[in-house]
Amino acid sequence: MCTVPIGESHQHCVDVNARSLMCTCRPCYLLFTAEGAQLRYRAVPDRYLSFPDFRLGPGQWDQMEIPVGLAFFFHNSVLNRTIAFYPGPAGATESELPMDAWSSVAAENPELNLLVPDVEALLVRTPGRGSGDVSCHLVPIDACYELVGQLRSVWRGFDGGKEARERIDAFFAMVTSRSKPAPTLDPVTREDASR
Repeated sequence: MCTVPIGESHQHCVDVNARSLMCTCRPCYLLFTAEGAQLRYRAVPDRYLSFPDFRLGPGQWDQMEIPVGLAFFFHNSVLNRTIAFYPGPAGATESELPMDAWSSVAAENPELNLLVPDVEALLVRTPGRGSGDVSCHLVPIDACYELVGQLRSVWRGFDGGKEARERIDAFFAMVTSRSKPAPTLDPVTREDASR
């Protein structure tokens, strides 16, 4: 965005129209942090939340047609819909997410409405595939692409293999250590009930 050198540790902005991440220096990053502004570029926040009461009913994961037990979901403001990606040997694969399947999950989990479009994602893991052992975290979208990049280099077979599972475990340990519990939303008003 400018000519300032970018260090190894830096922030990112999302180009909303191109659906791409851009590395930015701190001053450029700060230009795009205004909440609610209709900008082409948006700063990726550094917020991690956990949803300990996240509910995913029997068969809902399969209805979303995601072939592996890990995916991230974000709201694309240009398309005005939720998009899902899952990891694989080619990197991030976009799912043809059936909207009614996602709508039923979102309706059962109103706290998911905390997600900021384009720059935050819901990272969902279903290691037990149907056993109810599901974890869901709100994370910066660049963290999702970082995970997918790590997995691409080690992915073997259909499920990723042993090394991919170890990397997923390590990544979720990091996410869990950084996450705060998401605020509870009032089911009627869908506002923070802890206020």
